[in-house]
Amino acid sequence: MPDEGLIFDRATAGAMACRLPECDVPAQPVGELLPAGALRDAPPVLPEVYEWDIVRHYTRLSQQCYGIDTGIYPLGSCTMKYNPRLHEDLAHLPGFSHIHPEQPAEQLQGALRLMRELEAMLCAIGGMDCVSLQPPAGAQGEFSALLAFRAYHTGRGQAQRTRIIVPDSSHGTNPASAARCGFTITHVPSGPCGLMGPAELRAALSDDVAGLMLTNPNTLGLFEREVEQICAMVHDAGGLVYCDGANMNALMGIARPGDMGFDAMHFNLHKTFSTPHGGGGPGAGPIGVKSILEPYLPVPRITERTDGTLDLDYDRAKSIGRVHTFLGNFGVLVRAYAYILSHGAQGLTEVTRRAVLNANYVRERLAEAFDIPHEGPCMHEFVLSAERQASEHGCRALDIAKRLIDLGIHPPSVYFPLIVHEAMMIEPTETETKQSLDGLVDAFLQVARECKESPDLVRGAPQTAYRTRLDEAKAARDLKLRAG
Repeated sequence: MPDEGLIFDRATAGAMACRLPECDVPAQPVGELLPAGALRDAPPVLPEVYEWDIVRHYTRLSQQCYGIDTGIYPLGSCTMKYNPRLHEDLAHLPGFSHIHPEQPAEQLQGALRLMRELEAMLCAIGGMDCVSLQPPAGAQGEFSALLAFRAYHTGRGQAQRTRIIVPDSSHGTNPASAARCGFTITHVPSGPCGLMGPAELRAALSDDVAGLMLTNPNTLGLFEREVEQICAMVHDAGGLVYCDGANMNALMGIARPGDMGFDAMHFNLHKTFSTPHGGGGPGAGPIGVKSILEPYLPVPRITERTDGTLDLDYDRAKSIGRVHTFLGNFGVLVRAYAYILSHGAQGLTEVTRRAVLNANYVRERLAEAFDIPHEGPCMHEFVLSAERQASEHGCRALDIAKRLIDLGIHPPSVYFPLIVHEAMMIEPTETETKQSLDGLVDAFLQVARECKESPDLVRGAPQTAYRTRLDEAKAARDLKLRAG
């Protein structure tokens, strides 16, 4: 396919996208309106193009992008489900989208009521006592909760608790968030069945442990069967237990982390509760905590006055402080509120059941063509291994992912979790039909056959995409971060 190039490549001297009308008021030199030093020394370098060139260029670029509106997006560990357009309309209602950041609480009663009710909904879904909606992403939720862990232990005179335990299958943000909060990290190996074992955990416990971070179901798509015993062991050692809520798609309406023994968790509203995301945002990672951690939640907290109106309370002596400005990523909160209300309790349970059913259906159909590192049914996602294709035919997981692009399928996550060689992580989501799942499976099976019959084709993929295989080593050595 022809290279679209840059908009600068389409420039024509003298071309204009629009012409402004003649000024009908007295002109004033720009230099008199701006402070000294604010003017450029030279005009910005902009392409001289006609309006239709701009429209056609960016339309063609948009057609090169893959998204949930164009096809299935089986990106494991990062839910990419269809998001109802109705929720977009609700988030854009003027009373929500036109809120000014500095408006007083008296003028925000509708927004605050929505947030207050969303907090209660998330408490019910997660089995927690209270929720803060402030953190703008999952990793920020981890960060905020771990700051609360630290404040809790310090307040109890146990500042020596400086160690966080994480399993070797954890999301990378878990140890990163803990380290950012000043903790040291202890990695615990998974057992042969891919789960955290009490014996391995026991060896890591001591009086300097602040807590354990555990994803349930874990990143292999497996439910941690010993979770209640694990939480009890950490509590007996004086620590707290954090649930990485990235995989709530497999739990909501069925099981609650708070009932399992977790003291805190985060919700990825942009993954579980309907906000289109990717490319860094937008997102929201509210944290739910048990009552012992409530004093340490970020400010402001939404409180109810004696007359029934709502206010923002900043006067919280033990709070970890602010982790986001104003009302957080408010549009994401509106979408999540609408998603939960539109489904109801029964609907959320059905979402979970379909997510788990879809994942197990795809896993079962691919079980003969690829290696499955752990036996038994999965939850909402699962991990395949391309170890067989790599060792027998020289086709690695990356090659298979690139070949799927030629077949019109977005690749799954590859090489994660790190404990599985040649890993391919697949999350089909509940919004996909059997027809689209069969199309996904057929593409994987075709590539598996090609690994045997035409390995060079797979190793050289993609062949028909707008961009073919890049020289990643050269890209790393000769990094270009700007055009020109």
